[in-house]
Amino acid sequence: MSIKVRFFASLADQVGIRRQTLAAESIHTVEDVWAECVRELPIPGNALVAINQQYAKFDSIVEDGDEIAFFPPVTGG
Repeated sequence: MSIKVRFFASLADQVGIRRQTLAAESIHTVEDVWAECVRELPIPGNALVAINQQYAKFDSIVEDGDEIAFFPPVTGG
């Protein structure tokens, strides 16, 4: 399984990763992706996630070839 992972904005600064590709058979959910990339940090309570540019939940299923994006809440005004 190959999964592209991206971290954006302050979340990327916090975890120290911008892009990563995972080749892991034990990944089933977005939460598994986070755990594989960022083993030492829990998921921030306000973090957002998208699968293939569509908002998702951390218990969403991940499939081969997906792009997972983690980012902080979007604000605007």
